[in-house]
Amino acid sequence: MTRVLKPEEKKLLQAVLHFSKLKKKKLYLVGGYLRDILLKREKENPDLDFCLKAGAINFGRALKKDIGAGFVVLDKEHGSCRLLKRLGNRIYTLDFTDFRGKNLEDDLLHRDFTINSLAMGLEEFLGRDNFLNNLIDYYQAKDDLKAGVIRCVNMKSFHEDPLRILRAFSLSAIFGFIISVPTLKLIKKEKEKLSQVSFERVRDEIFKIFDRPDSFKYLEFLDELKILKIIIPEIEIMRGVKQGPYHHLDVFKHSLESVRQVELVMQELKRNKDLENYFDEPIAAQRKRRSLIKLGILLHDIGKPGARRRRQGKLIFHGHEKIGKDLTRIIARRLKLSNDEVEALEKMVFWHLRPGYLADNEEISRRAKFRYFRDTQKEAASVLVISLADQRSTCGLLTTRKSRIQHEKMVSSLLKEYFRKQKEKKAPRLISGGDLIAKLKIPPSPLIGKILSEIEELQAIGKIKNKQEALKFAEKVSKSVNQGTSR
Repeated sequence: MTRVLKPEEKKLLQAVLHFSKLKKKKLYLVGGYLRDILLKREKENPDLDFCLKAGAINFGRALKKDIGAGFVVLDKEHGSCRLLKRLGNRIYTLDFTDFRGKNLEDDLLHRDFTINSLAMGLEEFLGRDNFLNNLIDYYQAKDDLKAGVIRCVNMKSFHEDPLRILRAFSLSAIFGFIISVPTLKLIKKEKEKLSQVSFERVRDEIFKIFDRPDSFKYLEFLDELKILKIIIPEIEIMRGVKQGPYHHLDVFKHSLESVRQVELVMQELKRNKDLENYFDEPIAAQRKRRSLIKLGILLHDIGKPGARRRRQGKLIFHGHEKIGKDLTRIIARRLKLSNDEVEALEKMVFWHLRPGYLADNEEISRRAKFRYFRDTQKEAASVLVISLADQRSTCGLLTTRKSRIQHEKMVSSLLKEYFRKQKEKKAPRLISGGDLIAKLKIPPSPLIGKILSEIEELQAIGKIKNKQEALKFAEKVSKSVNQGTSR
């Protein structure tokens, strides 16, 4: 077996090797990079992990100048640093770490799982010999890769880094591997340690799970092991909360089933290129909207327990979308999501009922459509997909086939309209705030924004077609406001 490197990748590794020889440092490639070669897997942005006997941070700091890369210290105590190097459209991450032990074998004993315990000298890697001939495998990594098993290298693995508890599931999701029985037993024993891990690191692993097309089953597994509630403790309030006759599941089980349904919807719509591009749009870092939608639908009804009331013998949940939005913001901030991600999640949760209300009508007015797209903005399609999955997860006695068909038609129609609008050139505003101030002789105020918003809506639905009509409408609104004030 030989490794075919991209020219840019080979050149980068040769530069690292040349520098290591100048510094008289023996470098070893370790872990995932070698694992992926055996699995014939290629990452969009490669991660290269190196280890050396000692001095990793000083080595990395000097290397950054030599190859022109970004540099950050990851762990001063354990001698670990990271370099980031952009080559063309790819970003290469190079991590350098001191041996965790007296030699390479000791170091590999402290790796998380056997499948990540492979090693090879960088010089040997770039040599002409067969790849397998130079592969160092002290802990049967090749056997576990062949068997498709996630197995701890040592029994202290989770004590050394509790994040590995969650990483076992993200690796299982990525590769479709099973977690070995002894490792699962250790996870059950050590799971509470996960609460000690920084939320940024937890977020990255949970999003690796959301990235997969079948993340539902891994979330379900995490829930069975009572790990999901350690990551998002707020979900516990949904458990056992019964709903009305439209539902057949309690709030939590319905929310989990909704994740399964949204993945089925995404699979059904895979041929829709507009939607695929929309789902795959990165919102922050390398986190895509596709994954964010799954978190959004998991949380879409989290406000129901706080809103649950019984009125005239009926269960009602009025205002649960507002409570849910506030809880979602707390969860998203704790997971250190970006402002754009927080805003997107809030829209998904707050507006998830709107498509259902629209579907109650045989015909949706132009005004109703305009207001829907205005309120949901970039998340209009996300909310529609969430609504569709939410509706499919609802199979109570009062749920009818007719209402389901009508809902699905409405979602399909609005999705087409959303992407059509995205391709259209937006009509220019008929008037500006300056026009209103000059014409109406009023100072800048919230009234200006209110009038402009109403004119934009009337323009969109064809009720106002030119500047003269817009100014006439503005004068009418202004007079009405003034008359109301004078009374």
